[in-house]
Amino acid sequence: MRTITDEEAAARRTKVLSAAHWCFLNFGFAKTTFADIGQRAGLSRTLLYRIFEDKEDIYRAVFVDWLISRRPAANEMANGAGSAHERLVGVCRLLVLEPWAEMVDAPMGDSFLDVCEQIDPESLALYRKVAFECVATVLGDDSSAEVFLLALDGLFADHPSSEVLERRARLLASRFAPPISS
Repeated sequence: MRTITDEEAAARRTKVLSAAHWCFLNFGFAKTTFADIGQRAGLSRTLLYRIFEDKEDIYRAVFVDWLISRRPAANEMANGAGSAHERLVGVCRLLVLEPWAEMVDAPMGDSFLDVCEQIDPESLALYRKVAFECVATVLGDDSSAEVFLLALDGLFADHPSSEVLERRARLLASRFAPPISS
């Protein structure tokens, strides 16, 4: 039996996470099976068990890969060039708008974060901490960041389309960090 290289193992893991991400968003956590993920990834269930302990382990890895991995780009955006308004909208785009665009139209997308809260509250807390740190960096204080994020959470109440959510987020950002007029 041939040993796979680190690059092959990383590529296989990426393939599994992509397949699992799709399955969780389309079938939901409860109805997704190892067989579903394996079939979509082109791997056997047995091989999946060599990579991941169980479905919860895959779910945690998907969440971290999909959302927590945005941290470096979000930190760069928060600390980057541009007005506070541009940076705040950029952070929102990376951490909220892009993930929402993937979830909103998926049949089980609305339950993705709820399931994560049950399975992996630590990663969800880390995701929220990343968002808080980035927003606080842009706005300059923790209290404003806290209020901004609470208001941002409220923008999801009626399950808006991606376009509507983006307009709302831009409007909210303009209230906390007004755009610079030319």
